[in-house]
Amino acid sequence: MKATYAATSDTLTLEFKPGPVAESDEDKPGIILDYDAAGNLVSIEILDASRRVEEARSMQFQVAG
Repeated sequence: MKATYAATSDTLTLEFKPGPVAESDEDKPGIILDYDAAGNLVSIEILDASRRVEEARSMQFQVAG
């Protein structure tokens, strides 16, 4: 999994697996879900991230269990 914040476009992308995006759906305004050809979710894009995410420039990661 990879998280990328692009300050120039104020976009936060959470990539779950690499590969081409076959289809994108805007689930809610500014939240874009990207799918591969098999219909699997490959990434989530959050537009205007600095307004939607408390700290778009930092991240904590934890594995539960």
